[in-house]
Formats: sequence, C-alpha cells, structure tokens
Amino acid sequence: MKQVLLVFIGGGLGSVLRYLFGKWFNNIEQAIPYGTMLSNIIGSLLIGVVLGYIVKSTSVSQTQSLLLATGFCGGFTTFSAFAYENQVFLRNGDYSNFIFYTFGSLILGFSAVFLGIYLSKFI
Repeated sequence: MKQVLLVFIGGGLGSVLRYLFGKWFNNIEQAIPYGTMLSNIIGSLLIGVVLGYIVKSTSVSQTQSLLLATGFCGGFTTFSAFAYENQVFLRNGDYSNFIFYTFGSLILGFSAVFLGIYLSKFI
C-alpha cells in the first residue's frame, strides 16, 4: 500500500505541474501546444536522470524510484494530450504543425532521455 501511495503523491504533484505548464505555455493563439511539448521534454530529461542515477547507484530505494520516476514523471508527462493535440492538427488539415509537433516532440523527447542518462553520470 505504501508503494501505491508514493506513486499517487508523485503523480499528483507531476499532474499539477503539468497543468500549470499548460496554463502558462499553451496559448490559444499559437498553433503548437508548447506547454504539453515542454512538459513531455522536461519529463523525459528528468526520467533519464532519475533512472540513469538509479542504475549506477545503490543509495536509491525502490520507493524513491516509484515516487520520482513512476509517480512524478508519469504524472508530469502526457502522451494522451500529445495524441489528442495531434488528432486536432490532422482533423483541421494542419499537416505542417502536425509534422513539426510530432517529430519535434519525439526527437527532443528521446534526446532528452539520453541527455538525462548522460548527465546522471555526474551526480
């Protein structure tokens, strides 16, 4: 039960921060939902750092991993919003923003994970 509570707390904090990113960075006048994109990229960087550190360290417990990686990063990033926003681009025939948002998010997200894993070596 403790593990479920840790995921719940981490996920709640991550979700609140993702909501705030959306309010701060998703501008209706802009075609690209930068708040979602930014939360996914930062979340990818964080999970890279956290999991990279966990792999090399014996001082991180499973409970800390559940709180940070599964909970916080899982709540902070959002594949469902990303998928929905892409569906809106396609429905509206906005193929250039669909391509930019999709491939930009994927390339930057994967790069952020790799960068996070690399940076974890210096912690």
